[in-house]
Amino acid sequence: MPPLEILLVALLFVVALLYSSVGHAGASGYLAVMAFFGLQQAVAKPTALALNILVATITVAQFARAGHFSWRILWPFLLGSIPFAFYGGSITLPDYGYKLVVAFALLIASVRLMMRTVAKDETASPPRTIVAIPTGAGVGLLAGLTGTGGGVFLTPLIIFFRWADTKSAAGVSAAFILGNSLAGLAGIYSKGTLLPWIEWKWLAAAGVGGLIGSYLGSKKFDVGLLRKLLGAALLVAVVKLVKESVPEIG
Repeated sequence: MPPLEILLVALLFVVALLYSSVGHAGASGYLAVMAFFGLQQAVAKPTALALNILVATITVAQFARAGHFSWRILWPFLLGSIPFAFYGGSITLPDYGYKLVVAFALLIASVRLMMRTVAKDETASPPRTIVAIPTGAGVGLLAGLTGTGGGVFLTPLIIFFRWADTKSAAGVSAAFILGNSLAGLAGIYSKGTLLPWIEWKWLAAAGVGGLIGSYLGSKKFDVGLLRKLLGAALLVAVVKLVKESVPEIG
């Protein structure tokens, strides 16, 4: 493989490993990597969702098997989000608008990766259904627009409002991401857009990274320092996307 392709595959592996360790599937990270390599929205958005589906499936299985999952918390979020994720996926934003929305998603992801977690023994109470459904709808729309699964938006809310402890939040977010990624990809396909060919090496890198990361995150250790380093890297991607979008707006 050419050196640049080796670097791309390696970065996808690292992103999948680190994100899956905290219950995410990595879409915002994949988008950051693809932004650095100059991939356009038509390729980046569906590719990120496809990799998300693979890694989220693995992550849900790992966290659920370890007992870090709550259907009671998940279902109202998912009920509100799926139709809006489908709708958001069907929308093609202007390139500058897409870059700004993705930059916002990466900023939220960066904050999420560097924020304080909620310990298992801290008081946690599931949200009321009347709050969770519209929250899921808003997150689903952002997920569809950006080509992410919405975990970068949902997890900080769960932790901030103490709706679940950190590992349960991770398990719920992984399942939420899986549902939204499927809906978002279906929304793209519904507009008659041909989905791009995805390199098997990209899928393999994300799959292996997701398997290792979700196992470590659900059973072994807290990758606090690594999360903070990744959060800092995402801030660099935010600056790059914003700088690229400014000339297009003008």
